[in-house]
Amino acid sequence: MDVVRVMESLAEQGVTVLFKADAERMREGTKPWTFVASGGPFHEDLMVRTDAASADACLAVCLPQLRKFGLVIPE
Repeated sequence: MDVVRVMESLAEQGVTVLFKADAERMREGTKPWTFVASGGPFHEDLMVRTDAASADACLAVCLPQLRKFGLVIPE
């Protein structure tokens, strides 16, 4: 999956997106990946967040939730 394309699509729909890898949590062996999508002019109550062991795991949790909000997510 093209993560940049997903983030651009969400931003175009008024959603702010943060996707990060935390070096400290990676060294500790805990869930180093974080995905957060929130708000926007048309999605004021939107807040989707997860911390996971991999980037793919973050997307597997968050993208279905975002689709439930009616957002269009590219494959």
